Amino acid sequence: MEHIVIIGNGISGVTAARHIRKLSDKKITIISAETEHFFSRTALMYIYMGHMKYEHTKPYEDWFWKKNRINLKNGFVNQIDTTTKTLHFEKGDTLKYDKLIIATGSKPNKFGWPGQDLNGVQGLYSKQDLDNLEVYAPNNNVCKRAVIVGGGLIGIELAEMLNSRNIPVTFLVREPNFWNNVLPEGESRMINREIKKHGIDLRLETNLKEIKSDKNGQVKSVIIEETGEEIRCNFVGLTAGVSPNISIVKNSNINTNKGVVVNRYLETNIQDVFAIGDCAEQQEAIGNRKPIEAVWYTGRMMGEVIAQTICGNRTPYNPSHWFNSAKFFDIEYQTYGWVFPKPKENHEHFHWKYEAESKCITIEYHRETETFKGINTFGIRLKHEVFDRWLTEKRPVDFVIKNLQDANFDPEFYKRYESCIKEKFENRIVTA
Repeated sequence: MEHIVIIGNGISGVTAARHIRKLSDKKITIISAETEHFFSRTALMYIYMGHMKYEHTKPYEDWFWKKNRINLKNGFVNQIDTTTKTLHFEKGDTLKYDKLIIATGSKPNKFGWPGQDLNGVQGLYSKQDLDNLEVYAPNNNVCKRAVIVGGGLIGIELAEMLNSRNIPVTFLVREPNFWNNVLPEGESRMINREIKKHGIDLRLETNLKEIKSDKNGQVKSVIIEETGEEIRCNFVGLTAGVSPNISIVKNSNINTNKGVVVNRYLETNIQDVFAIGDCAEQQEAIGNRKPIEAVWYTGRMMGEVIAQTICGNRTPYNPSHWFNSAKFFDIEYQTYGWVFPKPKENHEHFHWKYEAESKCITIEYHRETETFKGINTFGIRLKHEVFDRWLTEKRPVDFVIKNLQDANFDPEFYKRYESCIKEKFENRIVTA
Protein backbone atom coordinates (compact mmCIF):
# COMPACT_ATOMS: atom_id res chain seq x y z
CA MET A 1 0.00 0.00 0.00
CA GLU A 2 1.38 3.41 -0.98
CA HIS A 3 2.49 5.43 2.06
CA ILE A 4 1.83 9.20 2.02
CA VAL A 5 3.75 11.11 4.69
CA ILE A 6 2.92 14.72 5.54
CA ILE A 7 5.30 16.84 7.63
CA GLY A 8 3.17 19.42 9.44
CA ASN A 9 -0.31 19.25 10.96
CA GLY A 10 -1.53 22.75 10.16
CA ILE A 11 -4.46 23.57 7.87
CA SER A 12 -2.52 22.64 4.69
CA GLY A 13 -1.26 19.23 5.83
CA VAL A 14 -4.50 18.21 7.52
CA THR A 15 -6.62 19.28 4.53
CA ALA A 16 -4.35 17.21 2.26
CA ALA A 17 -4.71 14.16 4.54
CA ARG A 18 -8.49 14.45 4.78
CA HIS A 19 -8.95 14.76 1.02
CA ILE A 20 -6.50 11.95 0.24
CA ARG A 21 -8.55 9.76 2.56
CA LYS A 22 -11.80 10.80 0.82
CA LEU A 23 -10.30 9.84 -2.53
CA SER A 24 -8.30 6.70 -1.64
CA ASP A 25 -7.29 3.94 0.78
CA LYS A 26 -3.62 4.96 0.83
CA LYS A 27 -1.68 4.77 4.08
CA ILE A 28 -1.38 8.30 5.54
CA THR A 29 0.92 9.57 8.30
CA ILE A 30 0.96 13.15 9.62
CA ILE A 31 4.07 14.23 11.55
CA SER A 32 4.14 17.13 14.00
CA ALA A 33 6.45 18.21 16.81
CA GLU A 34 4.05 20.97 17.93
CA THR A 35 0.81 19.33 19.11
CA GLU A 36 -0.63 15.83 19.02
CA HIS A 37 -3.79 16.93 17.22
CA PHE A 38 -4.68 19.57 14.65
CA PHE A 39 -6.02 22.83 16.09
CA SER A 40 -7.14 26.12 14.62
CA ARG A 41 -4.07 28.36 14.74
CA THR A 42 -6.19 31.47 14.10
CA ALA A 43 -8.03 30.78 17.40
CA LEU A 44 -4.93 30.96 19.63
CA MET A 45 -5.76 34.52 20.67
CA TYR A 46 -9.20 33.53 21.94
CA ILE A 47 -7.74 30.91 24.30
CA TYR A 48 -5.57 33.57 25.95
CA MET A 49 -8.49 36.01 26.06
CA GLY A 50 -10.67 33.41 27.81
CA HIS A 51 -13.25 33.06 25.04
CA MET A 52 -12.30 29.45 24.29
CA LYS A 53 -10.41 26.53 25.75
CA TYR A 54 -7.75 24.67 23.78
CA GLU A 55 -10.06 21.68 23.20
CA HIS A 56 -12.58 24.02 21.58
CA THR A 57 -10.02 24.90 18.87
CA LYS A 58 -9.75 21.32 17.62
CA PRO A 59 -12.16 21.01 14.66
CA TYR A 60 -12.14 17.21 14.92
CA GLU A 61 -12.59 14.95 17.93
CA ASP A 62 -9.50 13.00 18.96
CA TRP A 63 -11.10 9.75 17.73
CA PHE A 64 -11.50 11.20 14.20
CA TRP A 65 -7.94 10.35 13.16
CA LYS A 66 -8.06 6.68 14.08
CA LYS A 67 -11.52 6.24 12.60
CA ASN A 68 -10.29 7.72 9.30
CA ARG A 69 -7.05 5.70 9.38
CA ILE A 70 -4.82 8.77 9.50
CA ASN A 71 -1.74 7.96 11.58
CA LEU A 72 -0.35 10.71 13.82
CA LYS A 73 3.34 10.73 14.74
CA ASN A 74 4.76 13.20 17.24
CA GLY A 75 8.38 13.96 16.43
CA PHE A 76 10.87 16.40 14.90
CA VAL A 77 12.34 15.53 11.49
CA ASN A 78 16.09 16.14 11.37
CA GLN A 79 16.81 15.05 7.81
CA ILE A 80 15.01 14.13 4.61
CA ASP A 81 16.83 11.49 2.53
CA THR A 82 15.09 11.62 -0.84
CA THR A 83 17.36 8.93 -2.34
CA THR A 84 16.11 6.23 0.03
CA LYS A 85 12.80 8.01 0.73
CA THR A 86 13.53 8.02 4.43
CA LEU A 87 12.89 10.57 7.17
CA HIS A 88 15.36 10.70 10.06
CA PHE A 89 14.04 11.98 13.38
CA GLU A 90 15.73 13.89 16.19
CA LYS A 91 15.46 10.89 18.52
CA GLY A 92 17.13 8.55 16.03
CA ASP A 93 14.09 6.73 14.62
CA THR A 94 13.26 6.68 10.89
CA LEU A 95 10.19 6.49 8.67
CA LYS A 96 9.89 5.43 5.01
CA TYR A 97 7.57 7.17 2.56
CA ASP A 98 6.41 6.66 -1.01
CA LYS A 99 5.23 10.26 -1.46
CA LEU A 100 6.17 13.15 0.82
CA ILE A 101 4.23 16.39 1.38
CA ILE A 102 6.14 19.18 3.14
CA ALA A 103 3.70 21.42 5.03
CA THR A 104 5.94 22.89 7.73
CA GLY A 105 4.37 26.35 7.77
CA SER A 106 6.02 29.57 8.93
CA LYS A 107 8.21 30.92 11.70
CA PRO A 108 8.32 34.51 13.07
CA ASN A 109 10.94 36.77 11.52
CA LYS A 110 14.01 37.77 13.51
CA PHE A 111 16.34 40.42 12.15
CA GLY A 112 19.41 39.94 14.33
CA TRP A 113 18.38 42.32 17.11
CA PRO A 114 20.61 42.01 20.18
CA GLY A 115 18.62 40.14 22.82
CA GLN A 116 16.08 38.62 20.41
CA ASP A 117 16.53 35.15 21.96
CA LEU A 118 16.05 36.17 25.59
CA ASN A 119 13.37 34.62 27.79
CA GLY A 120 10.16 36.59 27.37
CA VAL A 121 10.87 37.43 23.73
CA GLN A 122 8.77 35.49 21.19
CA GLY A 123 6.37 35.52 18.28
CA LEU A 124 2.77 34.34 18.24
CA TYR A 125 2.53 31.36 15.92
CA SER A 126 2.65 28.05 17.79
CA LYS A 127 0.90 26.41 20.72
CA GLN A 128 4.23 26.72 22.55
CA ASP A 129 4.10 30.50 22.00
CA LEU A 130 0.69 30.56 23.68
CA ASP A 131 1.99 28.47 26.60
CA ASN A 132 4.96 30.83 27.02
CA LEU A 133 2.63 33.84 27.09
CA GLU A 134 1.08 32.35 30.22
CA VAL A 135 4.56 32.22 31.78
CA TYR A 136 5.84 35.69 30.86
CA ALA A 137 2.60 37.69 30.51
CA PRO A 138 -0.12 35.99 32.59
CA ASN A 139 -1.25 39.27 34.20
CA ASN A 140 -0.14 42.84 34.86
CA ASN A 141 1.57 41.88 38.12
CA VAL A 142 4.08 39.63 36.38
CA CYS A 143 4.17 41.71 33.18
CA LYS A 144 4.17 45.44 33.98
CA ARG A 145 4.48 46.34 30.28
CA ALA A 146 4.76 44.54 26.96
CA VAL A 147 6.38 45.82 23.78
CA ILE A 148 5.26 44.57 20.36
CA VAL A 149 7.59 44.98 17.37
CA GLY A 150 6.02 44.96 13.91
CA GLY A 151 2.74 46.27 12.57
CA GLY A 152 1.08 43.30 10.88
CA LEU A 153 -2.00 41.21 11.62
CA ILE A 154 -0.28 39.07 14.27
CA GLY A 155 0.97 42.20 16.01
CA ILE A 156 -2.48 43.70 16.40
CA GLU A 157 -3.86 40.34 17.58
CA LEU A 158 -1.16 40.17 20.26
CA ALA A 159 -1.91 43.77 21.29
CA GLU A 160 -5.58 42.93 21.73
CA MET A 161 -4.71 39.78 23.71
CA LEU A 162 -2.44 41.59 26.17
CA ASN A 163 -4.87 44.49 26.41
CA SER A 164 -7.62 42.04 27.44
CA ARG A 165 -5.60 41.30 30.61
CA ASN A 166 -4.96 44.98 31.30
CA ILE A 167 -1.25 44.70 30.45
CA PRO A 168 0.05 48.07 29.16
CA VAL A 169 1.32 47.72 25.58
CA THR A 170 3.76 49.79 23.54
CA PHE A 171 3.45 49.00 19.82
CA LEU A 172 6.45 49.79 17.57
CA VAL A 173 5.56 50.21 13.89
CA ARG A 174 8.26 51.29 11.44
CA GLU A 175 5.80 52.59 8.80
CA PRO A 176 4.11 56.04 8.90
CA ASN A 177 0.73 54.31 9.48
CA PHE A 178 -0.32 50.86 10.61
CA TRP A 179 -0.05 48.22 7.82
CA ASN A 180 0.23 50.91 5.15
CA ASN A 181 2.27 48.60 2.91
CA VAL A 182 -1.08 46.79 2.41
CA LEU A 183 -3.84 49.33 3.14
CA PRO A 184 -4.57 52.69 1.51
CA GLU A 185 -3.73 55.63 3.74
CA GLY A 186 -7.30 56.46 4.82
CA GLU A 187 -7.79 52.92 6.09
CA SER A 188 -4.40 52.82 7.83
CA ARG A 189 -5.18 56.06 9.65
CA MET A 190 -8.52 54.66 10.80
CA ILE A 191 -6.75 51.60 12.27
CA ASN A 192 -4.24 53.93 13.98
CA ARG A 193 -7.16 55.58 15.74
CA GLU A 194 -8.72 52.24 16.68
CA ILE A 195 -5.45 51.03 18.24
CA LYS A 196 -5.04 54.23 20.27
CA LYS A 197 -8.71 54.17 21.29
CA HIS A 198 -7.99 50.93 23.18
CA GLY A 199 -5.19 52.56 25.19
CA ILE A 200 -2.28 51.13 23.19
CA ASP A 201 0.89 53.26 23.07
CA LEU A 202 1.29 53.25 19.28
CA ARG A 203 4.72 54.47 18.10
CA LEU A 204 4.76 55.03 14.34
CA GLU A 205 7.98 55.32 12.30
CA THR A 206 9.79 53.71 15.22
CA ASN A 207 12.32 50.90 15.07
CA LEU A 208 13.74 48.51 17.65
CA LYS A 209 17.48 48.80 18.25
CA GLU A 210 18.11 46.33 21.09
CA ILE A 211 16.43 44.15 23.72
CA LYS A 212 18.19 44.31 27.09
CA SER A 213 18.50 41.48 29.60
CA ASP A 214 18.21 41.30 33.37
CA LYS A 215 20.63 39.18 35.41
CA ASN A 216 18.45 36.07 34.90
CA GLY A 217 18.49 36.17 31.09
CA GLN A 218 15.00 37.60 30.83
CA VAL A 219 13.99 40.74 28.96
CA LYS A 220 14.01 43.90 31.08
CA SER A 221 13.73 46.67 28.46
CA VAL A 222 14.01 47.70 24.81
CA ILE A 223 16.01 50.51 23.24
CA ILE A 224 14.45 52.65 20.47
CA GLU A 225 16.64 53.09 17.38
CA GLU A 226 15.72 56.68 16.54
CA THR A 227 15.87 58.27 20.01
CA GLY A 228 17.83 55.87 22.24
CA GLU A 229 14.85 55.84 24.64
CA GLU A 230 14.74 52.84 26.98
CA ILE A 231 11.31 51.34 27.60
CA ARG A 232 11.15 48.97 30.56
CA CYS A 233 9.12 45.83 29.86
CA ASN A 234 8.77 42.16 30.85
CA PHE A 235 7.67 40.79 27.49
CA VAL A 236 8.53 41.51 23.84
CA GLY A 237 6.38 40.22 20.98
CA LEU A 238 8.26 39.89 17.68
CA THR A 239 5.56 40.19 15.01
CA ALA A 240 7.45 41.65 12.04
CA GLY A 241 6.05 39.07 9.64
CA VAL A 242 6.83 35.40 9.12
CA SER A 243 9.15 33.35 6.89
CA PRO A 244 8.87 29.78 5.55
CA ASN A 245 9.92 27.20 8.13
CA ILE A 246 12.29 25.17 5.95
CA SER A 247 15.30 24.38 8.15
CA ILE A 248 14.73 20.61 7.77
CA VAL A 249 14.70 20.94 3.98
CA LYS A 250 17.86 23.00 3.56
CA ASN A 251 20.25 20.07 4.12
CA SER A 252 18.47 17.92 1.51
CA ASN A 253 18.60 18.00 -2.30
CA ILE A 254 15.17 19.63 -2.47
CA ASN A 255 15.41 23.09 -4.07
CA THR A 256 14.77 26.03 -1.76
CA ASN A 257 14.85 29.80 -2.09
CA LYS A 258 12.97 31.69 0.62
CA GLY A 259 10.62 28.70 0.66
CA VAL A 260 10.49 25.22 -0.84
CA VAL A 261 10.38 25.89 -4.58
CA VAL A 262 7.38 24.31 -6.36
CA ASN A 263 5.74 24.45 -9.77
CA ARG A 264 2.06 25.08 -10.40
CA TYR A 265 1.35 21.45 -9.46
CA LEU A 266 3.04 22.01 -6.06
CA GLU A 267 5.80 19.59 -7.11
CA THR A 268 9.42 20.11 -6.02
CA ASN A 269 12.45 19.27 -8.14
CA ILE A 270 12.45 15.78 -6.56
CA GLN A 271 9.95 13.22 -7.82
CA ASP A 272 7.26 12.27 -5.25
CA VAL A 273 8.08 15.27 -3.02
CA PHE A 274 5.59 18.15 -2.79
CA ALA A 275 5.25 21.33 -0.72
CA ILE A 276 2.11 23.22 0.28
CA GLY A 277 1.01 26.11 2.48
CA ASP A 278 3.19 28.82 4.03
CA CYS A 279 6.45 27.01 3.29
CA ALA A 280 5.83 26.63 -0.48
CA GLU A 281 7.23 29.16 -2.96
CA GLN A 282 5.88 29.30 -6.49
CA GLN A 283 8.57 29.34 -9.21
CA GLU A 284 6.48 31.96 -10.95
CA ALA A 285 4.02 34.15 -9.06
CA ILE A 286 0.38 33.71 -10.07
CA GLY A 287 -1.08 37.02 -11.26
CA ASN A 288 -0.75 39.68 -8.55
CA ARG A 289 -0.19 37.06 -5.86
CA LYS A 290 3.15 36.76 -4.07
CA PRO A 291 5.23 33.62 -4.67
CA ILE A 292 4.77 32.75 -0.96
CA GLU A 293 1.25 33.06 0.46
CA ALA A 294 1.18 32.72 4.25
CA VAL A 295 -2.60 32.77 4.41
CA TRP A 296 -4.99 30.24 5.97
CA TYR A 297 -7.31 30.13 2.94
CA THR A 298 -4.58 29.46 0.40
CA GLY A 299 -3.10 26.74 2.61
CA ARG A 300 -6.44 24.95 2.64
CA MET A 301 -6.79 25.26 -1.14
CA MET A 302 -3.30 23.83 -1.71
CA GLY A 303 -4.20 20.87 0.53
CA GLU A 304 -7.25 20.11 -1.60
CA VAL A 305 -5.29 20.44 -4.86
CA ILE A 306 -2.38 18.21 -3.80
CA ALA A 307 -4.80 15.48 -2.73
CA GLN A 308 -6.09 15.31 -6.30
CA THR A 309 -2.57 14.97 -7.70
CA ILE A 310 -1.53 12.36 -5.12
CA CYS A 311 -4.62 10.33 -6.02
CA GLY A 312 -3.94 10.27 -9.77
CA ASN A 313 -5.72 13.40 -10.98
CA ARG A 314 -2.76 15.75 -11.54
CA THR A 315 -4.21 19.19 -10.84
CA PRO A 316 -2.57 22.63 -10.98
CA TYR A 317 -2.88 25.08 -8.11
CA ASN A 318 -5.07 27.70 -9.74
CA PRO A 319 -6.54 29.93 -7.04
CA SER A 320 -9.41 32.19 -7.96
CA HIS A 321 -9.71 35.83 -6.96
CA TRP A 322 -7.71 36.97 -3.93
CA PHE A 323 -9.59 37.27 -0.65
CA ASN A 324 -8.71 37.58 3.01
CA SER A 325 -10.23 38.67 6.32
CA ALA A 326 -9.04 39.86 9.72
CA LYS A 327 -10.09 41.84 12.77
CA PHE A 328 -8.52 45.02 14.15
CA PHE A 329 -9.82 45.13 17.72
CA ASP A 330 -13.53 45.93 17.12
CA ILE A 331 -13.30 46.47 13.33
CA GLU A 332 -13.88 43.52 11.02
CA TYR A 333 -12.00 43.60 7.71
CA GLN A 334 -12.53 41.77 4.43
CA THR A 335 -10.85 42.16 1.07
CA TYR A 336 -11.90 40.73 -2.29
CA GLY A 337 -9.88 41.15 -5.48
CA TRP A 338 -7.03 43.67 -5.48
CA VAL A 339 -6.94 47.00 -3.68
CA PHE A 340 -3.40 48.37 -3.54
CA PRO A 341 -2.12 51.00 -1.06
CA LYS A 342 -1.98 53.35 -4.04
CA PRO A 343 -3.98 52.63 -7.22
CA LYS A 344 -2.13 50.74 -9.93
CA GLU A 345 -1.42 52.53 -13.21
CA ASN A 346 -4.69 53.50 -14.98
CA HIS A 347 -6.65 52.58 -11.85
CA GLU A 348 -8.67 54.74 -9.45
CA HIS A 349 -9.75 54.41 -5.82
CA PHE A 350 -13.20 55.28 -4.56
CA HIS A 351 -13.05 55.72 -0.78
CA TRP A 352 -16.10 56.10 1.46
CA LYS A 353 -16.00 56.54 5.23
CA TYR A 354 -18.86 56.87 7.68
CA GLU A 355 -17.68 59.70 9.88
CA ALA A 356 -19.44 58.75 13.13
CA GLU A 357 -18.21 55.15 13.22
CA SER A 358 -15.23 53.04 12.16
CA LYS A 359 -16.75 51.93 8.88
CA CYS A 360 -15.32 52.45 5.43
CA ILE A 361 -14.85 50.86 2.03
CA THR A 362 -12.26 51.36 -0.71
CA ILE A 363 -12.96 50.17 -4.25
CA GLU A 364 -10.28 49.93 -6.92
CA TYR A 365 -11.37 50.08 -10.56
CA HIS A 366 -9.91 50.69 -14.01
CA ARG A 367 -10.00 54.38 -14.91
CA GLU A 368 -10.96 53.94 -18.57
CA THR A 369 -13.06 50.76 -18.68
CA GLU A 370 -14.40 51.31 -15.12
CA THR A 371 -14.03 47.55 -14.53
CA PHE A 372 -14.28 46.62 -10.85
CA LYS A 373 -10.92 45.28 -9.55
CA GLY A 374 -11.38 44.86 -5.81
CA ILE A 375 -12.85 46.08 -2.53
CA ASN A 376 -11.69 46.55 1.06
CA THR A 377 -14.47 46.74 3.62
CA PHE A 378 -14.19 47.68 7.29
CA GLY A 379 -17.12 47.28 9.68
CA ILE A 380 -19.57 46.16 6.98
CA ARG A 381 -19.85 42.44 6.25
CA LEU A 382 -19.97 41.62 2.54
CA LYS A 383 -20.37 38.20 0.90
CA HIS A 384 -17.36 36.48 -0.64
CA GLU A 385 -19.35 34.54 -3.25
CA VAL A 386 -21.01 37.70 -4.61
CA PHE A 387 -17.73 39.56 -5.13
CA ASP A 388 -16.06 36.46 -6.51
CA ARG A 389 -18.81 36.31 -9.15
CA TRP A 390 -18.65 40.04 -9.95
CA LEU A 391 -14.86 39.86 -10.37
CA THR A 392 -15.21 36.86 -12.70
CA GLU A 393 -17.92 38.65 -14.69
CA LYS A 394 -15.73 41.79 -14.83
CA ARG A 395 -18.61 43.98 -13.73
CA PRO A 396 -18.28 47.78 -14.00
CA VAL A 397 -17.84 49.72 -10.77
CA ASP A 398 -21.23 51.45 -11.04
CA PHE A 399 -22.92 48.02 -11.17
CA VAL A 400 -21.12 47.06 -7.95
CA ILE A 401 -22.17 50.31 -6.22
CA LYS A 402 -25.80 49.95 -7.33
CA ASN A 403 -25.98 46.33 -6.16
CA LEU A 404 -24.00 46.51 -2.90
CA GLN A 405 -27.11 45.51 -0.94
CA ASP A 406 -26.99 42.09 -2.64
CA ALA A 407 -23.59 41.46 -1.07
CA ASN A 408 -24.42 42.62 2.46
CA PHE A 409 -24.75 39.96 5.14
CA ASP A 410 -24.80 42.05 8.29
CA PRO A 411 -27.34 40.71 10.81
CA GLU A 412 -30.93 41.95 10.88
CA PHE A 413 -31.45 45.41 12.40
CA TYR A 414 -27.87 46.49 11.62
CA LYS A 415 -27.67 49.92 10.04
CA ARG A 416 -27.25 49.82 6.25
CA TYR A 417 -25.00 52.24 4.38
CA GLU A 418 -25.56 51.39 0.71
CA SER A 419 -27.59 54.54 -0.04
CA CYS A 420 -24.98 56.97 1.32
CA ILE A 421 -22.17 55.02 -0.42
CA LYS A 422 -24.10 55.28 -3.69
CA GLU A 423 -24.76 59.00 -3.14
CA LYS A 424 -21.08 59.78 -2.56
CA PHE A 425 -20.07 57.75 -5.60
CA GLU A 426 -22.59 59.54 -7.85
CA ASN A 427 -21.56 62.95 -6.55
CA ARG A 428 -17.94 62.08 -7.15
CA ILE A 429 -18.72 61.14 -10.78
CA VAL A 430 -20.65 64.39 -11.30
CA THR A 431 -17.85 66.60 -9.98
CA ALA A 432 -15.03 64.69 -11.72
